[in-house]
Order: sequence, then C-alpha cells, then structure tokens
Amino acid sequence: MGKLVQNFYKLLMALSCLAMLAAFGSVMLGVLAREANWDIAGLDAYAGYAIAAALFLALPGTLQHGDHIRVTLLLDRVSPRVRNILEWWSLGAGLVLTVYMAWYAGRLAWVSHATHDISPAADASPLWIPQIAMVLGCFGFALSFAQALLERWQGGNFIAVPSDAAHIE
Repeated sequence: MGKLVQNFYKLLMALSCLAMLAAFGSVMLGVLAREANWDIAGLDAYAGYAIAAALFLALPGTLQHGDHIRVTLLLDRVSPRVRNILEWWSLGAGLVLTVYMAWYAGRLAWVSHATHDISPAADASPLWIPQIAMVLGCFGFALSFAQALLERWQGGNFIAVPSDAAHIE
C-alpha cells in the first residue's frame, strides 16, 4: 500500500510539473500573441488554471518530502513532552482541515459539473475541468497528512525534514 501511495504522490508531482509547463506556455503564447496583434481568447484564464493546478497537485509530495516551510521557533524551545503534544495536534488539525478541503473541493467540482457552470473569462470553459486538479491535490494532501499521522503513530518522526534544509527561525 505504501508503494501505491508513493507512486500516487509521484504522479501528482509529474502532473504539477506539466501544469507549470502549461502555465509557462500560456504566458509565452500570450506575449507572442500581443506582439503579433493576435487575439487568443482565454489565455490568461488558462494560465491561471495551470498555476492553480500546479499548486494543488504539488501539495502532497512536498509535505511528504518535508518541503513545506516549518517554523520551529516554538518547537525548538519547549520541552519534549510539549513538543510531542504540539506535533500530534498539528498532524491531527492538518488532517481534519485537509479532509474538509478535499470534501468541499470535490463538492465544488460536482456542483460545477451538475449546473454546467462555465468560466466568466473569455475562454468560457466548463469550470469542473480545471477543478479536477484541485480535487486531486486536496485528496492527496489529506492522504499525505493521514500517512504522516500513521507514521507518527508507529513511532516515526514528525513530517520529514530535508537534510539540506535549515530550520526557519
């Protein structure tokens, strides 16, 4: 099961990379289109969708690799017992919030699909299509918090901190 979840995180990171490339391509095409006096409707919206997709799809992988910013100013100055309590609380609160986000992201995409909601921008795209990336990212983020909580329960460390990263204080 662990390998399946890790492969899911890798897939989401690859999709995030593709979304960043799509955002770059949309922006560059927009620049070229303005220089050539072409009117390509909706490029700004597509760039926005791609940037949002890249952000949401990267959340699970970055959490698992310890790439989220962790401010340890408080954790480094409390007793091990209080640190333990704060870490458990952080993981639990993170799990609750991300499950809430995933639920409502899924609900938003479903309602957008059911009501045939379209973008108010010039592209007039069905909104549920770009919202799928948000749903996948939120679901993966909740899964990564659940996995971190499970690892902590089994005696592991709090979310991994990269070896080359310094704590922000």
